[in-house]
Amino acid sequence: MKARLVPLYFDPGRDEDFGRMLAALRVLLADDAEFLDPLPLGGRIPDADGVILPQLLGEAYRQAAAFQAIRVPILLVTSEFGTLSMWDWEIAEYLRSSGVPTIGPYDLAQTKMVCAALRVKRELRTTKFLVYQDDPGQGFQAPIFKRFYWWEDECTQRLADKFGITVVKNSFRELGAAAQQIPDAAADETWERWKLPTAGLTQRAVRSAVKVYLAVCRDLDADRSIRAVGINCLNESHFSDSTPCLAWNMLYHERGILWGCEADTLSMATKYLLYHSLGAPIMMTNLYPFLLGNAALKHERIESFPEVDAEPENHVLVAHCGYLGVVPTGFATQWTLRNKVLAIVDENACAIDARLPVGKATLAKLHPAMDKMTVAEGQLKGYAQFPGSDCLNGGVLKVRDGRKLMSSLASHHYLLVVGHHRAELQFLGQVFGLTVEEI
Repeated sequence: MKARLVPLYFDPGRDEDFGRMLAALRVLLADDAEFLDPLPLGGRIPDADGVILPQLLGEAYRQAAAFQAIRVPILLVTSEFGTLSMWDWEIAEYLRSSGVPTIGPYDLAQTKMVCAALRVKRELRTTKFLVYQDDPGQGFQAPIFKRFYWWEDECTQRLADKFGITVVKNSFRELGAAAQQIPDAAADETWERWKLPTAGLTQRAVRSAVKVYLAVCRDLDADRSIRAVGINCLNESHFSDSTPCLAWNMLYHERGILWGCEADTLSMATKYLLYHSLGAPIMMTNLYPFLLGNAALKHERIESFPEVDAEPENHVLVAHCGYLGVVPTGFATQWTLRNKVLAIVDENACAIDARLPVGKATLAKLHPAMDKMTVAEGQLKGYAQFPGSDCLNGGVLKVRDGRKLMSSLASHHYLLVVGHHRAELQFLGQVFGLTVEEI
């Protein structure tokens, strides 16, 4: 699927320069955009993801009303390099001051990313998120889990209103029962095709994890519009003798299905936007800023934060379910399926111990009103181990301003993306109508 773009020209200003630029864009964006028939500015826009102007003229100063009537994103790509030409900055600023938001990339990679985001925006309108839950907030650690916004009907409605996402809710109780009814032979046959690295797991533990995968596959086979799936795997863990971590890895690599730990639909939506627009390795984890002190240390059952060279106030321990979190094998520099860590899940359960590459990283998360995304660029400095704790292998992330981070966080769940992406996310915000705030 490609972004559907309508080229616009100034009537009667369609000339050889317009044709030359449009031809160049067709080549540069051949894998990213489908160009519909060109139309004059002010013409009726057909079903499209956006409009693109390969050429700007001084006539734009007298056509503000025509621009204001456009109801899809407006791309200004006026150089043969797939960017906005410097000679058009004044027109872009004039339109902005006239209440016309435009997207003017200054790098071809940004233009391609905008096309990807436009495609994602259309795709989400026919996308379902499947979550397995029965009585969220009523199970284990109820005083904590009852606080989370993603359980609320308002959150589900806002996902539909803002992005077009449909959240389908199935019973975790029934899924757990169905998984346990799958024959051991079926699980063994499936595992033979994967044979991923494990350490310390019993045969029963591996079988149970694979059976969760097979049970979820049945539901995915019945509805191909499901593109992300999550389970209330901690709060209602009593419904299963395993955890879905292995299943999420297998489903991502086999079907491109994204996952949501704890059935956090707001994190799932954030992940969907970021991964399918940026194409960068991504996962969800918990944030434990060093500034949080004992509240974070108690939760992870550790005595102190790891030693860092300087600026401890600008460091965050990132960990989820005993390790960094669910990281697909294709994203990881190291990956092993191990025994579970948290007491909240079944003794037979498992968890992924994996590492992302050290270096540049970005934190990002949608806010509850779904009108804003907070973003923090940083450096994943390394990993820290705390034997006998709930953090056997967590990441150590350095951010620019830890105190600003503390004052602006949207959740304990954040998406961790490999690389620095603040600039690209500003353009993504323009596509989706989101304010992107750097923290």
